[in-house]
Amino acid sequence: MSERFEDILAARRNKLEEIRKAGIDPFPSTTTRTHTNKQAVDLFDSLTDQEISLVGRILSWRDMGKITFCQIEDGTGKIQVLFKADDLGADKYKFLIGTTDIGDFIEVSGTLFKTKTGEKTLAVGKGLDPSLQGHTNNQAYKLLAKSLRPLPDQHYGLADEEIKLRKRYLDILMDPGVRDIFIKKNKFWSSMRTFLVQKGFLELEMPVLEAVPGGAEAEPFITHHNALNRDFYLRISLELPLKKMLVAGYEKVFEIGRIFRNEGISPEHLQDYTQMEFYWAYGDFEKLMEFCQEMYQYVIKETFGNLEIPYQGQIINWDGKWPRQDYFELFKKYTGLDLNKASDKELKTYADKHQIKYEDFAGNGRLIDLIFKKTIRILPEVATQPSFLINQPVELEPLAKRDPKNSKVVQRLQILACGSELGKGFGELNDPVDQRARFDDQMKLRQAGDGEAQMLDEDYVEAMEYGMPPAAGFGVSERLFSVLMDKSIRETVIFPPMKASNLAKPTIDASTNSSK
Repeated sequence: MSERFEDILAARRNKLEEIRKAGIDPFPSTTTRTHTNKQAVDLFDSLTDQEISLVGRILSWRDMGKITFCQIEDGTGKIQVLFKADDLGADKYKFLIGTTDIGDFIEVSGTLFKTKTGEKTLAVGKGLDPSLQGHTNNQAYKLLAKSLRPLPDQHYGLADEEIKLRKRYLDILMDPGVRDIFIKKNKFWSSMRTFLVQKGFLELEMPVLEAVPGGAEAEPFITHHNALNRDFYLRISLELPLKKMLVAGYEKVFEIGRIFRNEGISPEHLQDYTQMEFYWAYGDFEKLMEFCQEMYQYVIKETFGNLEIPYQGQIINWDGKWPRQDYFELFKKYTGLDLNKASDKELKTYADKHQIKYEDFAGNGRLIDLIFKKTIRILPEVATQPSFLINQPVELEPLAKRDPKNSKVVQRLQILACGSELGKGFGELNDPVDQRARFDDQMKLRQAGDGEAQMLDEDYVEAMEYGMPPAAGFGVSERLFSVLMDKSIRETVIFPPMKASNLAKPTIDASTNSSK
């Protein structure tokens, strides 16, 4: 039979008052921990004759009369703890048992031993000098933080997916698999940073608030700066400020930072997320592909230990030299349309025939992009194993340099794998005249109603007019990590944006964690 949630909360608050009435601080500011739980387990043989102090949150509790076993967990691991009335004294033991709950943080002191089943355990109060019992530096037991809400049942965990995302701290606490996601994610970004620094790149921090959002086709968030009394945009890319640093004289720069895009939710899209972008003066398009392949293989190996990664029942092999696929050739092969001469009317006719939705203002570039994503990129033979998609139409990329052999093509690469784009780079456009003309084309699209078309950034064009060296650039978001984990991107973010909601209180089984 389940207890009412309100009754459980009231019982815990009553225990809190009982602790305070006993003159005990239920939220002290110091501990005397001597070892982590992992150290106690790993160094067990050398510590068995020593008095040690451990800390952690109580995750389980088995009251067997005059003895009680519990399991505590700190940031390094778990260990079993034994409380005995004979070691603590009958009154102290009774008080401890009566006021302690699963979820409490405690400090325990004593000596290590193995149970009959061979489990390494700390006997609380065992081995401590009886004359020092209760001394602030030699307590057998000390409450560090009282838990006023019961934890979810360890066996069933959090069943509701929405609650998992809203209360991610509980999801991480109760599920080691979820906790491992974010340990791996830290390794993912730290290994990428290490790779770039080792290659001579300088990490810089660019502003999050921008007068003109640029570097991508996306709807921005708008905010107001009170002190300056003006509106700013949250950045949708890291690109343009970083490329100004090439004008400033830095040759290799990068940033790993948050960007914000006011667009739809999907398994691959978030509204605020982490992205890495680097810009490399005197790097060219060919060198860029070699560099990106080397970086991905390094990061994946460092994060996951190998280059063969399972994804939706398949093995994705990131090793070796990745093949290159030509955008124009793929488009003609799978649609029959030649992008060297296809008109807007032909593109719209094809889109209508295949029920591909597009806005009335959609121009040539938008139509090409939609058709490719909806009919070609989804094909297993095109985008399952890692490859470079190259030679895109100039309409798709206003910031990339034209191919010297074909002015209708830009030096843009996309890394395709697992049916998705997992990184994009290009030979950077450094001709300010061409750049202004391309911005003008984008502004015409905005005026026609395309809210994602790029804005003219006069300051960026002016910087380019001072002279920007030839360069290569590349960006990759945390979508890559979510795909490598074979999860939706929302699952690999600790607190994804959520709709406002009044969630019902979780039902707590009185036979499990609520009983303590």
